[in-house]
Amino acid sequence: MQPHRAPPDVKREIIEWFGPIVLEYYGGSETSACVSCTTAEWLEHPGAVGRPIGGADVRILDPIDHHEMPVGETGDIYIKPLPSWPDFTYLGNDAKRREMEVDGYLNVGDIGYVDADGFLYLSDRRNDMVISGGVNIYPAEIESCIIGIDGVSDVAVFGIPDPEFGESLAAHVEVAPATTLTDDDIRSYVAARLAGYKVPKVVVFDDHLPRHDSGKLFKRKLRELYWRDRSDA
Repeated sequence: MQPHRAPPDVKREIIEWFGPIVLEYYGGSETSACVSCTTAEWLEHPGAVGRPIGGADVRILDPIDHHEMPVGETGDIYIKPLPSWPDFTYLGNDAKRREMEVDGYLNVGDIGYVDADGFLYLSDRRNDMVISGGVNIYPAEIESCIIGIDGVSDVAVFGIPDPEFGESLAAHVEVAPATTLTDDDIRSYVAARLAGYKVPKVVVFDDHLPRHDSGKLFKRKLRELYWRDRSDA
């Protein structure tokens, strides 16, 4: 089974702070919220974002031939919106709208899996996945690990060119003032908790990591530093 979307300890601390009133939703701007998870459900399924609600549905499909993946196996997340949700298209790009649909289910770019009880877990964004030596690596798992280091306030992990493996991992890390972490500290911490191939080859300390107005990491700006001179970028 693949790792959970985010460190369960973070969500658990939120629940301990606010009490058993935390309700989580998952969906996309194209689908609205179609999955929900109560506090009680999350405590029984740490890391999950929930199960489909109100007539919505979720399928995990293979990215190549779109066959449905077995329970616990990672694939592309396809969402069937609520019956009341209106259809849509992308302005000037109706082809993109049609490409994202399979049998009425819509893919908004996320990767994940479902457990035996039908709870959905997010692994990463499809565009963020790194393929190194033929192995699929999900940066979100490594980011969740590194953010647990005392003094780390933000982190972005992504793929960079590698002449032997195609891609390797880079971690850009933002630390709190007066923190004295080194790149070896970061690698050692990850190596003690994750598989060796998930240890970043490159570690860079940045004053601030770029983020969208929505709060999402703007990884493209960081990737461009490594890929901009590559014809296959």
